[in-house]
Order: sequence, then structure tokens, then C-alpha cells
Amino acid sequence: MNVQATAASGERSMNEGQIAEPEGAMLGKDDFLKILIAQLQNQDPLDPMDDREFIAQMAQFSTLEQMTNMNEAIQRFVDRQEGNALVQQSELIGTTIKWASLVDEDHGDIQYAENEVLSVRRSEHGNIELLLDQGRWIDSRQVAQVGLDHENEEAED
Repeated sequence: MNVQATAASGERSMNEGQIAEPEGAMLGKDDFLKILIAQLQNQDPLDPMDDREFIAQMAQFSTLEQMTNMNEAIQRFVDRQEGNALVQQSELIGTTIKWASLVDEDHGDIQYAENEVLSVRRSEHGNIELLLDQGRWIDSRQVAQVGLDHENEEAED
């Protein structure tokens, strides 16, 4: 009797910084153990499970547990990194930035403006946004330069 834990078909997608899984789509280590225990309890005493088969299933369980632990560690790391991004961007508060906005989507024309950053937040979609002194929120990825370009200012004088 050979029982293997497999994932139900279904795609995992990244949405708003979180991994979405259909509920019940994956068999976890507890499910795997329940199946293995049921298999051991219901095996034919006259034809017991082959030792090699049992060892292979235990190895699969060990691998599943290691993968689960690694996934949890990676998720904790990603969560910390997302928190760090907000803190790092908050250092821009009170600073003048040069930021880009797309003027003409057809031609890819970009216009630059300079404004002071008043506040920082995480959007509904998980992106870091900056509140400018003109009252407009922009995505932090639009920042082209932090601080004033002193070389250009001196050349203009």
C-alpha cells in the first residue's frame, strides 16, 4: 500500500505581497502523519508494509517538514524586509526629492518635479507611498533623486 501526500492542482499567486492558496489545496505534515498512521493501523498483518516503502515515506515526511520550516523562515524574513522598507523610506520625511511622472504614455514622455516629503505609508497593494508637500501621494519607485542637485543649481546661477 503506497500513500503519498500531493498538492491539489491550483496556482499560487502573489497578490498585495501575500501568497494566496485555495483553502485545503495543500496537504500539510499533520495530514501526512494521519495518512501514515491510518496506513499502519489498517495494513494486512499477513502482508505487512515493506520496510523500504515505510522508510521512503518517513523520508518524504522529513522532507515535507523541512520544507515547511524553510517556508516559515522565508516568510518571516520577507515580513521583516517589508517592515524595513517603510522605516527606510520614512527617512525621506522633510527631504526634497526629484520624482518622475509619466506625461505621455504613448511616447513615454516623463516629467520631473521637486517636492518635499511630508509622510510615508504602505498602500493597500503593499507599495510604499510618499506624501508630497503639494498634497499628492506618489509611489516611492517614482523617486529619481533625493536632495537637491547642487551642481546644477550652481551652474544655473
